[in-house]
Amino acid sequence: MPATIDNDIGSTEYAIGFDTACNTVIDAINKIRDTATSHERTYVVEVMGRHAGHIALYAGLAGGAESIIIPEVDYDIREVCSRIMEGARRGKSHSIVVVAEGADLRTFGSKDGLPGGCGYRLGAQIAEITGFETRIIVLGHIQRGGTPSVRDRVLATMFGARAVDVLLSGERNVALGIWGSEIKVIPFKEALAMKRPYTAEYYDLANILSTP
Repeated sequence: MPATIDNDIGSTEYAIGFDTACNTVIDAINKIRDTATSHERTYVVEVMGRHAGHIALYAGLAGGAESIIIPEVDYDIREVCSRIMEGARRGKSHSIVVVAEGADLRTFGSKDGLPGGCGYRLGAQIAEITGFETRIIVLGHIQRGGTPSVRDRVLATMFGARAVDVLLSGERNVALGIWGSEIKVIPFKEALAMKRPYTAEYYDLANILSTP
């Protein structure tokens, strides 16, 4: 049964825990936006995702982030800053950037001498380039706990029921995965070999919606 908040198991569209983690991030972004607006600041929100940016992408899209930075996609820090500054010129009082912890600054500058993780490095460079007051929030392990969402509860129940049927049928060395509403049974070796790409359509849509 696939269970990881990173949602990086290739043999399933959704893993148990992913939806709950995204809802935890959204709750935090909603609160951060309130203070970002009142204090007219830029906030960098670092979320989990060492090798996969699914949490950052889904939460960033749902939360209306100005920029979403994930490990799967190269980016230019100057473009991120340009988007923030253009928004300010148009009268926007705040900006929120969501970054997966595994994203790095491959396209601009050096990590040397900057404190903390990716969020701190990104925040320091945004502040330097834009001159705007910038705050960094690292959500960390609060994303790994809490009350499961309805979607995760239903998903876990469906997986559990199907797992019992599979075991009773005598099948072994298989993994469960869900695509749409269909639960599939996949040979374990095949499941491990499958890759879980990010949803490019969501990434493109987020960029369109956040264009100043």
